[in-house]
Amino acid sequence: MKAEGRITTASGNRRRFATAMAAPPFVILAVMTAYPLIFTVLYSFTNFQLLRKTVKFVGLKNYIKLFTNEYFLQSIGVTVKFTVFAVLFEVAVGFIMALFVESIHRERTAKILRVLLLVPYLLPSVTVALSWRMMLSPNYGIINRTLEALRLPVYNWFSDLHTALPMLILIDIWQNAPFVFLLLYAAMQSVPQSQYEAARMDGASYVQQVRFITVPGIAPVLALCALLRTIDSFRIFDKVNLLTGGGPANSTTTITQYLYAYGIKNLKFGFGSAGAIIMTLIVLVLSCLYIKKAVK
Repeated sequence: MKAEGRITTASGNRRRFATAMAAPPFVILAVMTAYPLIFTVLYSFTNFQLLRKTVKFVGLKNYIKLFTNEYFLQSIGVTVKFTVFAVLFEVAVGFIMALFVESIHRERTAKILRVLLLVPYLLPSVTVALSWRMMLSPNYGIINRTLEALRLPVYNWFSDLHTALPMLILIDIWQNAPFVFLLLYAAMQSVPQSQYEAARMDGASYVQQVRFITVPGIAPVLALCALLRTIDSFRIFDKVNLLTGGGPANSTTTITQYLYAYGIKNLKFGFGSAGAIIMTLIVLVLSCLYIKKAVK
């Protein structure tokens, strides 16, 4: 009986210790996440403006105003277009990078390549945006200088309706494809080598091995990469704000850029909160679709 009592006491102590260790992160998470979320939802139903002394409940007025605003609807289309192309190419490029590094048999070379390929992802977004702005400058940028030397047409990349959004997508791919590469390369290490050996003995080509062994083996990680990049791409702001400011003619105005320009910048936090809730719901729906597809 004494032994059972000591075991029960030890078990209770472990539970209390685990609870004590989990409590601080839980409190911090509640304060940093739940509290702002609740107040964002509440503010979205008000006319809250920082310089206004009184706050009134306006119901769905902010939401109706958003969905009847052609610029907000346009920003949703721009955001979806940016997200679709960015995620597709980031996953594709990251997958190709992972296959390339995986095919290198010299460990020293593979290590050097892994480090070099990860450099763009390790750079801050502001640094990336400013670096590309200098390289793509219509006056002194190295890209236009090179095109001039080759007697090719030059562009004002961020002021042209046809090139502004594609360049933003390209820059985002350059920075974030290494993130996809890192996850997929790690996933490829877990695919059993015996499957490749059996496939080679059966005469399978390299393309067939990738199609029938590599892709199915890393499918859950592919879905995870697509999900994470979709969430991150949908809330892009820094590159757009620094490189185009939403122009030209709102062709690169994403949801976050629109909310900043027409809501937060004008201190209309009620209006901005409603837009943030809409964006969160869209991302939530997309995430549920990804997860449902991954589970299947």
